Amino acid sequence: MRKPIYALGGAGLLLSVSMLAIPAQELTGDLPDPPDFAAQSEPNFVSVGDILEFKALPEYHEPDWVTSKYVEAGTLPPVAERLPKEPLVFKIGDMPDGVGVYGDVMRHVIGGRPEGWNYVGGQSQGWGGIDIGLSECLTRTGPLFEVKADELEPLPNLAKSWEWSEDGHELTMHLIEGAKWSDGDPFDSEDVMFYWEDNVLDPNVSPLNGATPESFGVGTTLEAIDAYTIKWTFKDAFPTQYLYTMAYGTFCPGPSHILKPEHPKYNSANTYDQYKNAFPPEYMNIPVMGAWVPVEYRPDDIVVMRRNPYYWKVDENGNQLPYLNELHYRLSTWADRDVQAVAGSGDFSNLEQAESYVEALRRSAEDTAPARLQFGARTIGYALQFNFSANGWGEPDERAQAIRELNRNPEFRKAISAAVDRQRLGESLVRGPFTAIYPGGLYAGTAYYDKASTVYYPFNADGAGALLDGLGLVDTDGNGIRNFPAGTTGGADVEITLLANSDYGTDTNLAEGIIAMMEPLGLRVIANFQQGTARDDMAQAGQFDWQVVRQGAEMVSVVQNTAALAPTGPTIHSFHRGGTDGTLDLLPFEQELVDIVTKFVSTSDNAERSELMKQYQQIFTENVYSVGLTQYPGALIINKRFANIPAGAPIFMFNWAEDNIIRERVFVPADKQGDFELHPETLPGAPGSAGPA
Repeated sequence: MRKPIYALGGAGLLLSVSMLAIPAQELTGDLPDPPDFAAQSEPNFVSVGDILEFKALPEYHEPDWVTSKYVEAGTLPPVAERLPKEPLVFKIGDMPDGVGVYGDVMRHVIGGRPEGWNYVGGQSQGWGGIDIGLSECLTRTGPLFEVKADELEPLPNLAKSWEWSEDGHELTMHLIEGAKWSDGDPFDSEDVMFYWEDNVLDPNVSPLNGATPESFGVGTTLEAIDAYTIKWTFKDAFPTQYLYTMAYGTFCPGPSHILKPEHPKYNSANTYDQYKNAFPPEYMNIPVMGAWVPVEYRPDDIVVMRRNPYYWKVDENGNQLPYLNELHYRLSTWADRDVQAVAGSGDFSNLEQAESYVEALRRSAEDTAPARLQFGARTIGYALQFNFSANGWGEPDERAQAIRELNRNPEFRKAISAAVDRQRLGESLVRGPFTAIYPGGLYAGTAYYDKASTVYYPFNADGAGALLDGLGLVDTDGNGIRNFPAGTTGGADVEITLLANSDYGTDTNLAEGIIAMMEPLGLRVIANFQQGTARDDMAQAGQFDWQVVRQGAEMVSVVQNTAALAPTGPTIHSFHRGGTDGTLDLLPFEQELVDIVTKFVSTSDNAERSELMKQYQQIFTENVYSVGLTQYPGALIINKRFANIPAGAPIFMFNWAEDNIIRERVFVPADKQGDFELHPETLPGAPGSAGPA
C-alpha cells in the first residue's frame, strides 16, 4: 500500500507543467573520452586451470617451528592429517616469483574498527582486508582480473566443483572434503545450511554484505544432500550468474558449531542482538576457514592475526599456505593507511583517495622509496543517488515524501544532472589525467560498457534552471531558494538532505561540491555526514533523500551482485527498496531495467549479454537513474620486499586487492625479511600461544 501523497495537488501541477520544460534532447551532448593514463598496468591473462586445481600430493610441508614446537610435542596433528583429502593446490606457473618461503608479516593500516567476529550475523571486522583474511566462500572472484575474457568463470573454493542438471534448474555443488576450521572442527554442509537457513533466510539477521534470498534469485532453494554435497534449485534455467554471487561476501559460511548455540532459533534465551554481538572484538581465536586467525585485539591500536594451522591450501611442492606468518591491522585512519604505506611503516594500501595521487607518485619515483605504486583501470566511480521509494521505505515525513516524488520525476533528475559540472568535480580531487567524466551506469573501460549506448547530460546551468521552472519549482518568497508549489508542503523551500561518508575525504569533497552546485540552481542541500557504519545503517534504513556513494561491484564487473543493478527484489537495491509492506513501486523504466537484469542472469550467451547491457546502459543514463560524478583508477601501494604480486592487480574489480593478489601466496624472500612478528612461533588457540585458548 502506497503511503498518502501529501503533494497530490502539487504533483498534479508538476505533471501538468512539466510539458513546458525544454526538450530533453537539447540537454544531451557528446561524452568526452577518458584521458590517456600511461601509468596503468596490464595483467598477464591465463585460464582458471592455470591458477589452481584440487589434488592430493605425495607429501606436505609446514614451517619447521610448527613441526618441532607443536606436532612433535603432541599438541597438533601432523600437517597431512590437518589437510583435506584433496587440498586446493596453487600452480607454480601462475606465481610471478615461484614457490615462496615462510616468515614475516604484512602490516596493514585501516580506518575501520571491528565490531566483532560474527560476520554472518552482520558484524563488521573493520574492513581493510580483515574479513577477506579470515573468511572463505563457496567460490572466489578476486583473481579473475587475470582470467581470459572468453574463459571467465568464478574460481572454485569451498565448493571444489559443480554440475548443472539437464534442464539447468538444479546446481549440485561438491564441497571440499576433509577441510577443517582453524580449531580442527570439520567443515561440512551443516555450516553451509546454517548460513543459508538461519542467516540469509532469517529476516531478523542481516549478513554483513547484505546477502538476501533475492541475491540468489527469487524462489531459490538450497538443500544438503550429504556432508559434502549441496543442491541449489532455481526458477530460471542455467543462472550461471549466481556462481559469482556465491563468492565474497554474499556466501561465506561461518562456524556453525560456534554460532548455532548463540542463535535465537537454538537458544531461546538469546535475542537477535545478542546473537549478532556474541563474539565481540575481544573474543580471540574465532574459528575461521581463512588463512589467518585473530589472536590479539587492542582497542584503537591493533588487530593481530596468525597463520591458520588447518588452512586447506598448498603450493605444488606441498607447502601448506600461507607463507606469511602474521597480519597486522593498525587501527588508525584511511588516510593514514596511504601515508604509512608510502613511508614504509605500513606494507599495503589501496590508494583510492585521488587527492593523494600526485604526492604518492612523486615519492614512489624516488630511489629510496620503500613502496611501489601499481595503477589499474578506472574502476572507482562516484554517483549521486536518489531515494526512489515513495511508499514508505524509511518512513519519510511530509518533506521527505515530497522530495521522493521529485526524485521520481525524470525532468527533475535531468535538471540535477545538467547542474553538475563533472569536470570541475574531478579537478577538485586531483589535476592531471587521473579522473574522467562519469555519466552514470557502467564504467568506461569495463567489459560491458558501450559508449554509443550512453546518454550524457553535460553541464548546462541555464538548461537545468529551465527544467525546474517548468516543474513549477520557483522562488516565491525571494530568499533565493525555490519553493514547492502551494499544494505541496505548504509551498515550503525545497530542502534536500544529502547523506555521505565522513570517513573519506573524497566522499565529503564530492558532497560539498554537489551542495555548492545546487545553490545557484536554487536548491538547498543540507549535508548529513556520517561515519561509515552509521552512514551504512541510515542508507540501509532508507533514511536519506540523496546520497553520494562510491558505486559497487555491479557497475564494474556486472557479473557480480548483478541483481543489484536494478530493484529486482524488495531489499536488494541500494536506493529503491520496498515500502513498509515490502512492495516496490517501480516506475516503467525501472521495470525495463529489472526485465533486462533478469534476462542477463538467465542467459550465458555472451553476445546476448552484451546486447542486454547496451540496453541497460541506454535506459539507465537516458532516465538519469543516478547522476554519475567522476571515475578514476586506484593504485596498489605495496612494499618492495613482497614477492608474488601479480602484474596489473587492480585495487578493485571483482574484489578488493587484498583478494586479487592472493595473499596466501605472497611471501618475503629470506634476505628481505624483517623482525616484525609480534607473536613469533605461536598458533591460534594452541597452549602457550597468543590469545586465550
